[in-house]
Amino acid sequence: MQVIADLGGTPGKDCRGYCKFCYFRKVKPLTEALGCQHCPPNKVGCSRCLEGVQEAGKEFQQPFSVLNEVQMALMMNPVRDANLKVNISGGGDVSCYPHLEELIFNLYQWQLPIHLGYTSGKGIDDGNIASKFLSQGVDEVTYTIFAADAQLRKEWMLDPSPEESLKAAQLFAEGADLHAAAVIIPGVNDGEVLANTCEKLEEWGAKALMMMRFANSYDQGLILGNEPVVEGIVPHEILQFEELVKEVNKEYDLRVTGTPLGDPTIGAPFILSKPEYEEFLDILPPVTGEATILTSKIAAPFLKRIFDKIAPDNVNVIATKKDIACLMTKEDLVPLDLSDIKDAVILPGRAFIHQMDAERILGADGVNRLVGYGPDTLSVDGELSSGMSEEEVIEHELESFIDLIQAINFFGMKRI
Repeated sequence: MQVIADLGGTPGKDCRGYCKFCYFRKVKPLTEALGCQHCPPNKVGCSRCLEGVQEAGKEFQQPFSVLNEVQMALMMNPVRDANLKVNISGGGDVSCYPHLEELIFNLYQWQLPIHLGYTSGKGIDDGNIASKFLSQGVDEVTYTIFAADAQLRKEWMLDPSPEESLKAAQLFAEGADLHAAAVIIPGVNDGEVLANTCEKLEEWGAKALMMMRFANSYDQGLILGNEPVVEGIVPHEILQFEELVKEVNKEYDLRVTGTPLGDPTIGAPFILSKPEYEEFLDILPPVTGEATILTSKIAAPFLKRIFDKIAPDNVNVIATKKDIACLMTKEDLVPLDLSDIKDAVILPGRAFIHQMDAERILGADGVNRLVGYGPDTLSVDGELSSGMSEEEVIEHELESFIDLIQAINFFGMKRI
């Protein structure tokens, strides 16, 4: 169990400036809400699909506020889990939080182990600070390394003291569980640079490396008017990226995962789609409704395999052009062939699409289609699965598919 210590902060402002590859770089303020299932029924727009999606306007919190929130969370769960840990995270860069030393010192008094959530290390001007944090309860760190090359960090991350940042990463790896992360940009930090980074991480004793595919277009997930983030860069194709993750996983003594694909160690995401796990599909309830599932390019093949086995006549799966289902918008529905879509439609739970917009676009052929939402996630990508076991992912998938089938049976039931 982890209790979140939310520092707040805004990307670009509270991280010593945007990295060149940052998803939030070049973001344009939304002139209209994207829409989502959390909006009021007859109004497009809510905190999630306006301020929330931009992660804007939230200042770093004062340390006493952060500590109060952690204390309240602990009071709500008086029976302390043996694996309880405080995860320090925020919209800005954790290492750039001006009160980080004070916060860690105070949490240490409560004798709680600490996880430093996503940090690039750009706020570290003296790498030896890592030793101090290790002595005060930090036992897990998620660190965006990008490359074990100081010059590349300086150029691409705008790191003012890259040598010290890398020194801190090494100390964290030697004294705690370091989960390194790297956005992989073709021709920049792949190839020999990636090999060198992996060798360093292995030498230091890092626990894991999460490889993140670079996104540079609308279809890849840039839905805030900020494409391309970097001119002239063509990201890896999805399957090409998955193969790269597999190759790196074979070569180095690290738990290597990729997002959006995949986790070679346990076979995530969508373990249930694999033939050797077919027996688990018997646990799922029967599909009695008829519906079309709209999803992403990446998820569609997995979902088709599963529903071809459990409900080949009741459910069809249609992929939009969007790579990530959670980042689908109403624009992704417009090009669809409506003749392929059943009278009931299930959208991804976290898609940025309001029900009214979906019903209007999907009813353009005169058919009044009923639109509902499935669960927020159906599986986990490498960002989460690296800290999970195969059994935990299977359990998550079973629970999610039960929720999805219940949605299909409700929205897709035959109504007299």
